[in-house]
Amino acid sequence: MLLALWGLWELYRWTWIETGWTGPFPVNETTLPHLHTIVGALGKHTSSGPLLITILLKSAWFTAKEAMIGFAGGAIVGFLLAVGLVHSRLAQRAFLPYIVASQTIPILAVAPMVVVWLKAGWQSVAVIAAYLTFFPVTINTLRGLRSADPRALELMRTYAASRWTVLWKLRVPASLPYVFAALKLAATASVVGAIIGELPSGLQDGLGGAIINFNQYYSFEPQELWATNVVAAALGILFFVCVVAAERIVVRRAPENVA
Repeated sequence: MLLALWGLWELYRWTWIETGWTGPFPVNETTLPHLHTIVGALGKHTSSGPLLITILLKSAWFTAKEAMIGFAGGAIVGFLLAVGLVHSRLAQRAFLPYIVASQTIPILAVAPMVVVWLKAGWQSVAVIAAYLTFFPVTINTLRGLRSADPRALELMRTYAASRWTVLWKLRVPASLPYVFAALKLAATASVVGAIIGELPSGLQDGLGGAIINFNQYYSFEPQELWATNVVAAALGILFFVCVVAAERIVVRRAPENVA
């Protein structure tokens, strides 16, 4: 897959430059540098001294910690909301429209307000990451909890099983595929939220700060900003892979009818 993307990247450059193709945007060493130039920049020293890869790995680790806290917090909030909503149609009608409406507000408008409320710091960044995380978990978990076999639900009610027993013995196992599908989306969204949250907070230690810093030198050192984007994408992929690995472990141990 990586080789295919590399090939498409270089093919587009060659097509634009060699054939004079004019769309959809101009290609040069600033707008679309060679991929080997971007990768090579990781091993070069920056103007401040350290290797670019060293700076970006430190920034990625800082952002990863914020994203992990936001991911965990958003996932917990989303799961609890879904559990509450599945047991009350009145609550669904009252709160679900507002939960959906919360995602229509641009995150770039929400992030500065969160920073003002909570002050600049990793806490506000984690909240912004959680804001992007909770929604897919809420919606998918709610759908998963509803997917339990109606006959099994009726049987458990016949045996006077409590709501707690029905939830953990039937609804939660049935919802696992839906939950992990949401967590895959939420994992990458938490990284995006953390990076966006770092922009108005003024934090310079994360990838958001690196993006702002290298953006100032984009006109003559574009490969540094491109390399930052590559590392940010790699961090999102790493989060996704971790969720996939967790899914395989959990689903393998789940009841056979769920797995």
